[in-house]
Amino acid sequence: MEKIIQITAGRGPAECTWVVAQVLKKVLEEAQDQQLEVILLQREVGDENGTIETATISVKGKNAESFVNSWLGTIQWIGQSQFRKMHKRKNWFIGIFEIEPQKHTSILENDIQYQAMRSSGAGGQHVNKVSSAIRATHIPTGIAVVSMDSRSQHQNKKLATERLLKKLEDEKLIQLKNHVGKQWENQLNIERGNPVRVFTGSDFKKNKVEKNYKGTRQKLKNYLRNENN
Repeated sequence: MEKIIQITAGRGPAECTWVVAQVLKKVLEEAQDQQLEVILLQREVGDENGTIETATISVKGKNAESFVNSWLGTIQWIGQSQFRKMHKRKNWFIGIFEIEPQKHTSILENDIQYQAMRSSGAGGQHVNKVSSAIRATHIPTGIAVVSMDSRSQHQNKKLATERLLKKLEDEKLIQLKNHVGKQWENQLNIERGNPVRVFTGSDFKKNKVEKNYKGTRQKLKNYLRNENN
């Protein structure tokens, strides 16, 4: 199972981008402890050293869903600003949101078309007489690459295939970034309140979060107790 999440400071100040960087470390550490595979798909650094505006990661593994669900929502950090020592504000918020993964399309061998062509440039009489260069085209997308590194047509075909697969992979990452960009409104929806996790201090120690239904449960107990008296 694969889950994709975005960790974002929204439109928060530099302090929030520092929190994003710290939370990203915590997420990666916790995922490693749970033996989950994590890939950093996208990261936008902040204006200050060691800060991150937003990061998008892929989480894969048996418990990926429960792991991601434990992080989704608002994250709160309680602490003194790292950049404005006299600033009075002590509560800083960032958000973690899930992003719908794009549909995975496998690359089939029949989707690649190979065309032999004459090499150009230096190389003596050989390149003028032998069509050793290879153009590889991915038919569904029209993406093409050319290899003329070797005098061997077979070797050029192998190199062209490798380059085409790499180019297609790069194109997928670009599409994912655009996909993330379309969901940038997540940055405007960070809810200040009911944080799923709270951290404190410059050491970013995790605090226990009191569930918001605790008060309701206590009221119910008092009500039942009064009913029995």
